[in-house]
Amino acid sequence: MMDYQIVNATEYGVDAAADYFHSKWGNSHNHRFYLDAIRHSDKPGQLPKFFLMLKHQQVVGCYGLITNDFISRCDLWPWLACLFIDESERGQGLSQRFFEHAAEQALAMGFKQLYLTTDHDGLYEKSGWQRLADGYSLFGASTRIYQHSVQALLCQNK
Repeated sequence: MMDYQIVNATEYGVDAAADYFHSKWGNSHNHRFYLDAIRHSDKPGQLPKFFLMLKHQQVVGCYGLITNDFISRCDLWPWLACLFIDESERGQGLSQRFFEHAAEQALAMGFKQLYLTTDHDGLYEKSGWQRLADGYSLFGASTRIYQHSVQALLCQNK
């Protein structure tokens, strides 16, 4: 696990970070969204935050902490969003490393809970995420909302 490190996207490089996030989550119309979001994410102690996982200085994953993940539940935050690990790196517990890192970031900003929305089955439940409710996207689709205690995420690997 020593080969992996998590770095702030703005420190890595805004353009390169935006390119990676967009390559995993974007479409032909929204590269500027990722570029602008990451460019404005470097304010200490404030959301949003975007992070990259590096292996030997090559990006192999990403995630963000944001105020809303395009979901109707604007009363909940921060959201763990855009989590992605390259297929060649999966199965090594890297999601858990991201969860713990996100919990450290959230705790430093005074948050007690993290939230996420997903249509994946199993990944988050295995790590103790609890289904909270359903929310709705901008386009009306229902999606599952999960929550996890920041403190519990920090204690899982101790």
